Amino acid sequence: MNTATIRIREDKKNMLKAISSLENKKMNDIIVDLIDEYIDRHKETLELLAIPGLYEKIGRASKEFKEKRTVALKNARKKMGN
Repeated sequence: MNTATIRIREDKKNMLKAISSLENKKMNDIIVDLIDEYIDRHKETLELLAIPGLYEKIGRASKEFKEKRTVALKNARKKMGN
């Protein structure tokens, strides 16, 4: 397994040491768990951004919204025949 070195401020490192001691876990295991949770929280966003053209469509829609070139929901429903 490849490894990486990270820099952590001394105060955070000391807190992490205290927590790892209380939980009887290795600091590395805690950090790996935190990274896994972070990845899980962002996984859906990454999957959506992998859809070809979606990012550009979101950008255009955001621009239209900022320029107030939007349609009210009731008007959109009328146009769709609902």
